[in-house]
Amino acid sequence: MIDEFDPAGQEPAFDPLGVMLFKALQVLAFLFFLALLAIKPKADEGKVDPRLELLVTVGWPDKHPDDIDLFVQDPIGNLVWYRRREAGFMVLDRDDRGGLNDFIMVNGEKVLSPIRQEIVSIRGIVSGEYTVNVYHFAALTGKTVPVSVKVEKLNPTVQVVHYDTVELSQGGTERTAVRFVLDQKGAVVEVNHKEKSLLQTLRRPRSIDVVPR
Repeated sequence: MIDEFDPAGQEPAFDPLGVMLFKALQVLAFLFFLALLAIKPKADEGKVDPRLELLVTVGWPDKHPDDIDLFVQDPIGNLVWYRRREAGFMVLDRDDRGGLNDFIMVNGEKVLSPIRQEIVSIRGIVSGEYTVNVYHFAALTGKTVPVSVKVEKLNPTVQVVHYDTVELSQGGTERTAVRFVLDQKGAVVEVNHKEKSLLQTLRRPRSIDVVPR
């Protein structure tokens, strides 16, 4: 009779087999979770973001104080440069001003970047001829600057269309690095290096030398 009024009631019988099964299930679930983390989709070498069709990259020596600018014109006359960073399918993703105010953010702080590089991405295909020029905007050293120019076609795999170095000897110098032609499917069918001034396509080409950036 006393047991009937025990407020704590009787404890259930201990089942060691049930406990072991529960623990085993926990271990299996944990191993399954680790297996999911370890599984990675097979990467196709050379594959890139399908939104990008071509990439134009210009670079010059690290920590160089001179300002080199990249100009790219598409077959229908669109032109990207530091005053117009988007035109048609083209985007100036990086404008490097040499030693002037060139920094990156690290942990919320500004850190001077040693890299000298400008990048234009082309995110659609327009058939015809593209022109890639470099311009020596500010010459602070008074010395010739070697400027590397690379054009990559990204789809369906990475293909280097052009890679070479252009020597810019003084401020105000404009050089054509490469001109290339795409067909309707985006294939490169011609590459040449004939000089073509893109500054002359602007309404006031001389103003580039005096307009502050």
